[in-house]
Amino acid sequence: MLNQLVDLVAHPIDDRRSGRYRAIVEQVRNDLRSVGCAVIRDFVTPATVDALSKEIMARKHTTHYSTQLMNPYFHTAVSPDFPSHHPVNTFIERSSGFIPGDSWDPDGAMEELFRCREVIGFVRDCLEVPELHCYADPLAGLTANILDPGQQFTWHFDTNDFAVTVLVDKADSGGAFQYVPAIRSGADEGFKAMQRVLDSGEHARELPEVHTLDLQPGDLQIFRGRYSLHRVERVRADSRPRHAAIFAYTEQPGVIGRLERTQQLFGRVLQAHVDAEERRVRSDSLLD
Repeated sequence: MLNQLVDLVAHPIDDRRSGRYRAIVEQVRNDLRSVGCAVIRDFVTPATVDALSKEIMARKHTTHYSTQLMNPYFHTAVSPDFPSHHPVNTFIERSSGFIPGDSWDPDGAMEELFRCREVIGFVRDCLEVPELHCYADPLAGLTANILDPGQQFTWHFDTNDFAVTVLVDKADSGGAFQYVPAIRSGADEGFKAMQRVLDSGEHARELPEVHTLDLQPGDLQIFRGRYSLHRVERVRADSRPRHAAIFAYTEQPGVIGRLERTQQLFGRVLQAHVDAEERRVRSDSLLD
């Protein structure tokens, strides 16, 4: 059924030895190295995009919506350890929703695409990692990000090194994905550069360091969001919603998400999250 999910003529992920496959992978690797983001246009077939859209609409009632003022680290409380005009104490509205991983039909298009062996192998080759596994988190492994009219997902960093998304329904107005590649490192938060972006408001497009993507339904995006500040612009009030499928993969099996962020995004946690938090060992000293 792979040819129903992916355009194999343009993207022969079923033939890793082909010259076309190798060329696509090399281009993606170059993009990830240079700007931390790669877009594979029209990766998913129109029929599957339509199926994904219908599946999201059928399960949209399970969306957990939340609106809060947060800093780029998902923190909501003022820190006395930093000045008032500082990224740690700059709070911007996040208003969006997520359909949790336990909402999907196990035989639906979302699950099929997420768990497809060839898709996972392709992403693994692009990321240049020895192995890749479906994120074991029961809520955050396979999700859909929902931005209804008037909502935005403000500037933030991801806790994982990379994200894989497919735009399913594009907003008529607003809702563009924007990012600043490698604005921080494992040793430097890059506060000065971050503050410039946070202060730009709706004029972020005018900053030369800000990349704005014109994503279309069916485009596959591989993004390194741990060190790149990013957001989804506000969807205009007169627009249709923006829906994106988020496929989370990890380099090690059995990974479970962090307790606090799970609660923020899904409004609940499971015992698996509590157990994983007790075992967790940090790999860096970033604020998050």
